[in-house]
Amino acid sequence: MKIKYTTLIMALIVITSCKAQQQTNNTTETSGIEGHSKFKNQPLVSDTYIADPSAHLFDGKIYIYGSHDIEEGGIPDDSGNHFDMIDYQVVSMDKITDKKATVHAVALTVDDVPWATKKFWAPDAAYKNGTYYFYFPAKDKDDIFRIGVATSTSPIGPFNPQPKPMQGSYSIDPSIFIDDDGSAYMYFGGIWGGQLQRWETGEYDPNGSLRDLGKPNAPAVLPRIAKLTDDMLEFNEPIKSIEIFDEKGVLLLTKDLDRRFFEAPWIHKRNGIYYLSYSTGDTHYLVYATADNPYGPFTYKGILNYPVQGWTNHHSIIEIDQKWYLFYHDTQVSNQTHLRNLKVTELIHNEDNSIVPINTLNN
Repeated sequence: MKIKYTTLIMALIVITSCKAQQQTNNTTETSGIEGHSKFKNQPLVSDTYIADPSAHLFDGKIYIYGSHDIEEGGIPDDSGNHFDMIDYQVVSMDKITDKKATVHAVALTVDDVPWATKKFWAPDAAYKNGTYYFYFPAKDKDDIFRIGVATSTSPIGPFNPQPKPMQGSYSIDPSIFIDDDGSAYMYFGGIWGGQLQRWETGEYDPNGSLRDLGKPNAPAVLPRIAKLTDDMLEFNEPIKSIEIFDEKGVLLLTKDLDRRFFEAPWIHKRNGIYYLSYSTGDTHYLVYATADNPYGPFTYKGILNYPVQGWTNHHSIIEIDQKWYLFYHDTQVSNQTHLRNLKVTELIHNEDNSIVPINTLNN
């Protein structure tokens, strides 16, 4: 009788332990991917890491071009050494209501590009005359960021790169905007690790003036713009700076960390208004400014997206079925700065053409 009683006790302990473990697993699951109350939106991809999403609607289907984060990064520092990506994979969705996106085969690798050595950072894409154009930054053999372009007859690649970077290109985060008249423009630039501050004189200066550290009352480093040639492969004009003023008509200053440009320029156009949105970098906001033409000057208007989980905040904005959407990333899946996951949420314009600020966290 004692043996049977002991056996019964042991069985109850095992059952209780299993239930406790099951509850622990369930808790882990809800605090990981599905149903976490901290995050308002769930990852579109959870089996690989896609960041810096540039979304486009091609032939009625959504294609997203982003960085492909990898585990093997360097030691984290201000230059982004831990973001050492080596290839690109295109992501697609049949419709915006899809809860999961499809990740396609590798579209381009650093080994495919004769001039590139490392750091396949945030890319973008465009379509014209039956060809898909893929724009990407990478460091050359002199450790200088350049911008390359590759082409394909398919939106998912594989892409065939040009043998040299775009002439006169520099820095990071190329973003392509095609206006209503068919004119195509590239917006680009990122300070600190993106090296934009090293081009303030028009020539590359390896000891470029990191204004964020040395001259806080100076005007902030500005994003760049250049119109593209008809074949979409080169710049059709000298590169220009894009001025961003405050509501009083004063250029934003380096010390204005909540509003000044850091990286990730993106343009969308609505009701004849050009919206330039960008990341403030170390303060982690996405903000926006508006103008009546693609060159600006732009006037700062406000916050577009509050900080996400993770150090970076990088995005794109497109219209789908008469609604606007913000594609962005955070670190819900990995909880690591350099391993980011893709997300999307609706973006709403007010009647006065301002944008309703987005908070992707349930704070």
